[in-house]
Amino acid sequence: MSTFLGELAAAFPAGQLETDPALLAAYAVDQGPVLEHRLPVAVVFAERMEDVQTVMRLAAGHSVPVVARGAGTGVSGGAHATEGCLVLSLERMNRILEIHAEDEVARVEPGVVNADLNAAAAEYGLMYAPDPASYRISTIGGNIATNAGGLRCAKYGVTRESVLALDVVLADGTLIHTGRRTFKGVAGYDLTGLFVGSEGTLGIVVGATVRLRYLPAEVETLAAFFPEFTTAAAGVLAVGKARVQPAIMELLDGNTLIQLDREQGSNLRSRGGALLLIQTDGFAARTEAEIIRRELTGLGATITAEDYEEAVRLVELRRHSRGAEVDDDFRVGEDVAVPRSQLVHYIAELQRIAADHGVGLKVVAHAGDGNLHPTFWVGSGEVQKVPALNAALDESIDVGLALGGTITGEHGIGQYKVRWLPREQREEVLELQRSIKRLFDPHGLLNPGKALPAGIEA
Repeated sequence: MSTFLGELAAAFPAGQLETDPALLAAYAVDQGPVLEHRLPVAVVFAERMEDVQTVMRLAAGHSVPVVARGAGTGVSGGAHATEGCLVLSLERMNRILEIHAEDEVARVEPGVVNADLNAAAAEYGLMYAPDPASYRISTIGGNIATNAGGLRCAKYGVTRESVLALDVVLADGTLIHTGRRTFKGVAGYDLTGLFVGSEGTLGIVVGATVRLRYLPAEVETLAAFFPEFTTAAAGVLAVGKARVQPAIMELLDGNTLIQLDREQGSNLRSRGGALLLIQTDGFAARTEAEIIRRELTGLGATITAEDYEEAVRLVELRRHSRGAEVDDDFRVGEDVAVPRSQLVHYIAELQRIAADHGVGLKVVAHAGDGNLHPTFWVGSGEVQKVPALNAALDESIDVGLALGGTITGEHGIGQYKVRWLPREQREEVLELQRSIKRLFDPHGLLNPGKALPAGIEA
């Protein structure tokens, strides 16, 4: 290891290579639950793709694992340091290389912050559609690594639908280009789609060509408050039956409203027991909003049409609905997606699970596509209740899968959810993925222990 660190020091100046223990500790974890605390041997701050190639060539020569990292906003432990690893930070690779308004594409480095790309695109009347709740600080590279979704995914899809091409450094330092600049193209296997959501286990993204969308000419925002949560969830299906496609359709339960009121100074809980927050956009936004109003009023909702300032405030409150706490042994937020037809049933099951195990529960959901974020908790210091918390988590996963769902809609497997993946995917499918991993990373150096259960290393 000393030889490896010496070669790194020869390749990178002090400002790019850091071994200070405090900095190593800060870059050792993301926002996900920590199963094992490990410090990296060093952190390298890449500033160009050649830096990434140099790191991977040296790491391959010394068999040192590499964990690539963006802003560290992941919540599944995908960027947690592993034993003896180097953390490779891409946050300084933050240039927007091109915005081509006529082609409706942008070329960016992985460290570009989602909100910065949107601000730049807005000058051309365009937007980058994926908008995770962390969009003000999360990076495009990190969004690509987990195939992040966001509030607008109900209409515009998740990150994969907006990524056209990638520049990727492989485990041996080779630089490849996948994809195309056009919206359509079926030449060869879809390697771009394979890298999106692979959590840095197949290669390190050093550049991306992404699709931009038109900024909507009109936006209408409705706040539909219901007496209780399951009726609000039924409202999601009612909107679908009316054949209206909102851009945003977010569902917040009563406990989430209480927490937001406490932390943000709002008064949401006084307006109802659950909130269905909906935005329509485009030239038909007002017409679609009126159809939604009619459908939800029939279910007992109290609905207000929000002006621009209040709409922005409500959307921002939704983005803060995860709360100020981070996941730990006493509080874990999940990311289960179920078919929309099962949304009401799954919410009822979550409430039952929490009651059966004696743990707290709050739920927010990207209701437009059936992606729920239930958070289970016990009181801090109630160590005796941690087994009940874990049992509730396990049961919530099993029930979601039984309803035809998946263990993660947008947060990724990371380190934390590896234990659950065999519950969703059969062994032959897992082994096929391990074979792909071995092809791209034969020595298991790229983000080991993430995204796939044991056996991924050659």
